[in-house]
Amino acid sequence: MLELNFIPFPQLTTSRLVLRKIIPEDVKTFFVLRSNEDVKRYIDKEAPKNIGEAGAILEQIAKGLNNSDGITWAVCFKENPGTIIGTVGFWRVIKENYRAEIGYMLHPNYWRQGLMKEAVSAAVAYGFNEMKLHSIEAHINPGNTSSAALLEKLNFIREAYFKEDYYFQGRFLDSAIYSLLNK
Repeated sequence: MLELNFIPFPQLTTSRLVLRKIIPEDVKTFFVLRSNEDVKRYIDKEAPKNIGEAGAILEQIAKGLNNSDGITWAVCFKENPGTIIGTVGFWRVIKENYRAEIGYMLHPNYWRQGLMKEAVSAAVAYGFNEMKLHSIEAHINPGNTSSAALLEKLNFIREAYFKEDYYFQGRFLDSAIYSLLNK
């Protein structure tokens, strides 16, 4: 079984980005990101309605980190590491199967610049090399063709398509499951 420890917090860097620990002071920027209409379009979970609800999400992220049950990075530009433009992380870790689910989001001002590819690539490398994961999965709303294209560029394979398997806001939604094995 996986034995995870995220202390000290593993800060990651790419050519343009720093992936750092999310801190309580990030709550306002996180709220703006997570409540953005374009960002939440394909996130089939309730968006925070105020700073307090955004803070509660950050507390859950911190709890998962402290319990070694998951890790989420703030995605920031190297030249402005204090401002979050997105997040990426492993939030559903199945330790006995050496498997984790990756999730990510990016503010629309930065879409189509290859930034999320950099961030997800760094997280995947950390997951395989440091966490010792055997596989990483991504559950996406099939309408999110940009997310599907990103995953396919990173060699994820669509393994499943579930019809109406997810109930959200009064309707049943489909899910597409992508996976990548540690070769």
